Amino acid sequence: MLRLRGVSRTYDGARYAVRDVDLDVAGGELLALLGTSGCGKTTTLKMINRLVEPSAGTIEVDGRDTAAVDPVALRRSIGYVFQGVGLFPHMTIAENVAAVPRLLGWARAEIDQRVQELLALVGLPAGEYARRMPAELSGGQRQRVGVARALAARPRILLMDEPFGALDPITRDTMQEELRGLHRTLGLTIVLVTHDMTEALLLGDRVAVMAEGRIERIGTPAELLRDPGSDAVRRFVHAPLRQAERLAALAGRAPAGGAGP
Repeated sequence: MLRLRGVSRTYDGARYAVRDVDLDVAGGELLALLGTSGCGKTTTLKMINRLVEPSAGTIEVDGRDTAAVDPVALRRSIGYVFQGVGLFPHMTIAENVAAVPRLLGWARAEIDQRVQELLALVGLPAGEYARRMPAELSGGQRQRVGVARALAARPRILLMDEPFGALDPITRDTMQEELRGLHRTLGLTIVLVTHDMTEALLLGDRVAVMAEGRIERIGTPAELLRDPGSDAVRRFVHAPLRQAERLAALAGRAPAGGAGP
């Protein structure tokens, strides 16, 4: 489905935001792209749909080089959920979800049906929410609208740039559960950028850890927990494990696998 080979991005010819990235994402897979701020993960995500152009290397979608595809057409065929949602504040919820199908020239009846389907899918029934404005919704509800908008043109690929980072912990947990359900139900290929190791481990079929513009390690959550492979990855992996141990200690019990009191 997605294939990156030797992909790099430099802004001055000397310093690289991304360097020599090789990455394959299978159809129907959820790949979590994990790393600290400035490691190149968002730049990598944006190069997939040409919001940022690679300085070197090739990116293929279904075997076709994206450099040969009109960038606007490419972006309309790939769903994108932005960090901070990015809804159009002057449009109703229905108009936000309908934006891409309208640009693609869909018939009005088809657009209306799709808006109703998607709002129901993300738990915001059209009868109650379609005519509301973004400012009338909570952060979690706006994020649901962002997901619905990204799915409106029936893309097979969904790119997500830290979509839950600004949400409170309870809403974030709910949205993560809903994303897992959407992934299973729709069979989407998803690349999810996150700096949260716990989120990456819980959501990803595989996790690709980036450091200083390169892929440091890639594997299933179980593989990374078993064998981090480097100090950089080990620090990421051990953080949620340490937190789990501290929580278990506060609750007055040994962590899973440990001896009881």
